Amino acid sequence: MLPTVLAVRAANRMAPKSYQLDFANLPDSVLRRAPDGWHAIVPLGGTKHRLWLSKLPASGSAFVLDLPPDANFELRLHAARRFWLALEHRPLGTPTLALPALKRRRLILALRALDGWQEGNNYRQIAQGLFGSHRIAERAWKTDDLRSRTIRLVKLGRRLMRLRCRAFLHKGRRRNDSS
Repeated sequence: MLPTVLAVRAANRMAPKSYQLDFANLPDSVLRRAPDGWHAIVPLGGTKHRLWLSKLPASGSAFVLDLPPDANFELRLHAARRFWLALEHRPLGTPTLALPALKRRRLILALRALDGWQEGNNYRQIAQGLFGSHRIAERAWKTDDLRSRTIRLVKLGRRLMRLRCRAFLHKGRRRNDSS
């Protein structure tokens, strides 16, 4: 299960402040039965929250979120907090797996550079594809900063390919080599 999918179950008793959702009748939500339980996509607070329920709670019953302290605890906690903020009708903040725009752009360029490299293109051809032919100097290619940038992008793309891409994109998390 993805770390941003929250495990939900019916509460045994009502808490001082509890939330009740009728999962079968939420407007614009998607609820599907699967062999492992129920999967719900619930739009709240301007975003979609993904939930997993082993059993469908009775209509209007209180529910709790299960947050096991595993390798994905921090991501689940962030997703749970955003879900709680949506229930409270408060601003959600940044998405759980959001990347800053510059980092996202650099990763996209690295993957495109990797594609060009795997197709057998040289660095000049890759740079022309990424940045446009008009930006590539004819004479001074060896000292052009775009050449160095292209080489670094290909290296990053190769590193992404060698590593597990998901582990690399989860900022602040250590790679778990045992899995």
